[in-house]
Amino acid sequence: MEKTEKPFTGRKFLMIVIAFFAVVIAVNVTMAVKAVKTFPGLEVSNSYVASQTFDKDRAAQEALGWVVEPSYERGFLSLVIRDRGGLPAPVSDISVLVGRTTMANEDMRPEFRYSGGIFSAPVELGHGAWLIHLEAKAQDGTMFRQRLDLFVEK
Repeated sequence: MEKTEKPFTGRKFLMIVIAFFAVVIAVNVTMAVKAVKTFPGLEVSNSYVASQTFDKDRAAQEALGWVVEPSYERGFLSLVIRDRGGLPAPVSDISVLVGRTTMANEDMRPEFRYSGGIFSAPVELGHGAWLIHLEAKAQDGTMFRQRLDLFVEK
């Protein structure tokens, strides 16, 4: 008994092409919607205005010579800020935004306490990559801004 195959017609080819492009378009739309919902895409509200003083601000920040070391243990995020000599930096004000590298919905602004040269705050960070946006002000008014990456182990 011979098995007969249906011929491959133009209609079948058209349906395959339409199905292929429908899947591609659906995936692209889904990914675009997820990207827009999870990340605001803004570092500064007006990049032109920020660029006008960038070199001056960077030079002032580099003159401070501060080094920041983040760590996370037992539910506490700690930041050690040292000056050029390795001593605790003279920070008069600090503001920190902690969030995931790709999603804004987990962003938080913990309240840090200063003790023994360490700024620490109780915060629950899940496993994975985290981003820390640090803004600190020196006693002379110089702003120090740094973006730090932190990976939290299980």
